Amino acid sequence: MTEKRIPTRGRQVLISGASIAGPALAFWLARYGFDVTVVERAPTVRTGGYPIDVRGTAIDVVERMGLLPHIRAAHVHARLLTFVDGNGREIGSLPIYEAIGSNERDVELPRGTLTSLLYEATRRGTTRYRFNDSIEALHDDGRGVEIRFASGIEERYDIVIGADGLHSRTRRLVFGPEERFRHDLGSCFAIFSLPNDLGLSHGGVFHAEPGRIAGLFAVQDSERAFGFMTFVTDQPAPREMKGQIDLLHAAYAGMRWEVPRLLEALEKADDLYFDSVSQIRMPHWSHGRVALVGDAAFAPSFRSGQGTSLALVGTYVLAGELAIHDDPAAAFEAYERIVRPFVEANQALATDGRGAFFLPRTQEDIDARDQMLAEIARNGPAAMFDASRPAAHSAIELPDYPSRSS
Repeated sequence: MTEKRIPTRGRQVLISGASIAGPALAFWLARYGFDVTVVERAPTVRTGGYPIDVRGTAIDVVERMGLLPHIRAAHVHARLLTFVDGNGREIGSLPIYEAIGSNERDVELPRGTLTSLLYEATRRGTTRYRFNDSIEALHDDGRGVEIRFASGIEERYDIVIGADGLHSRTRRLVFGPEERFRHDLGSCFAIFSLPNDLGLSHGGVFHAEPGRIAGLFAVQDSERAFGFMTFVTDQPAPREMKGQIDLLHAAYAGMRWEVPRLLEALEKADDLYFDSVSQIRMPHWSHGRVALVGDAAFAPSFRSGQGTSLALVGTYVLAGELAIHDDPAAAFEAYERIVRPFVEANQALATDGRGAFFLPRTQEDIDARDQMLAEIARNGPAAMFDASRPAAHSAIELPDYPSRSS
């Protein structure tokens, strides 16, 4: 077998996006000796935010990064999801990690905590961050990529990577309109913070009616809780906040429990995130010297619970393949060949039939959920879901890439 090597020729890489995929990719590329710039339209990395999960093979990635102890220290130890009727009376509950198919190795932590850890692990090295800026235009001439930034600065890079999320501008500039690749799953969702007036701890409470569900959940014993609302609709998500708020008021009109308070709170929230529940499905993740990673390439939707884990695994493989190939096109081909089966297995989790439990579309769905909750109360949650989800979480074997000094 021919030993893999790292090419000696240095390469200039621009990464668009400084959420999770961007800094994670920068971490690995810097380790392999690349000259990395990360451009981000926000003024800094985003802190705080709702909980995210790192599962399966992604745990192995953060362990190889040396960040696993820090990530474990931030584990939020969520406990129960409780379902109530319109008067707040409990219908049933289930342990959160059994519900989502996690095991004892997996970690749930605030999104901003992971973002900050990745940023701190890269900003003191050779990686440069350019905040308050973004890619305005790019031209790939086959030998490099000319970039014009929104700030007016023009620079040239050997490789450009779009790690700029579901609504990736890099993807649009290189591959065309988002509509070609976005597959809506028939619902929208909103998440925002508000005072934890119910005194929730390490879990959440949810109330559902046909086609809509609303909930409140707390990270540990925080004084702030998160409101969560998701509802069935074929209407695409409005991009303007007023349209989002108007749609939420229309979708949740007349709903009981804490919903009136949630609707009032979202009007005051400064962190409302609203979007369609969507996946990105692309026939190819690269073109020339430009490639995509994370949600920009293969967003699985929050219903899979695997967006963060896919980003971490994808960036590890992409950086490793760039490190051992002189030709970016060959690296991109190998990255896609290795990662695509893993991505597709996890995207399938969002459409595996469990959606009716967490977003019942009919009264029959609600009745079936309540029967399942009663069964869990009698016999425990072990038989609620099969082992397909943990299997998908680990459905890839990480390649071993040489260190820079190899």
